[in-house]
Amino acid sequence: VQLQASGGGLVQAGGSLRLSCAASGRTFSSYGMGWFRQAPGKEREFVATISWSGGTTYYVDSVKGRFTISRDNAKNMVYLQMNSLKPEDTAVYYCAATTRNRATVSVLYDYWGQGTQVTVSS
Repeated sequence: VQLQASGGGLVQAGGSLRLSCAASGRTFSSYGMGWFRQAPGKEREFVATISWSGGTTYYVDSVKGRFTISRDNAKNMVYLQMNSLKPEDTAVYYCAATTRNRATVSVLYDYWGQGTQVTVSS
């Protein structure tokens, strides 16, 4: 599976962005998908994950109620809708694919996209 993330940019605090992750490969629908982020000088952090069917999602507490992960298996796409953005959401965001359920640790992910920069100004 090859992944390519896009949709990042500069936004003011309180604004919204939608990240997209395009996947190649016929087996996309068999993978759980996740979003991670890495801020300068910090370790990569789990953000959200969605099951292969889209029926189960899980979020880090800091984004619950503000971010929504979704997927369209017919289009081989995963999305991260980010609302009410805060300066502390500033990071490079990565999409990743896993064979595990509810995986919140980066080592459990097998494939990674290249990352897209999100910058939230105060």
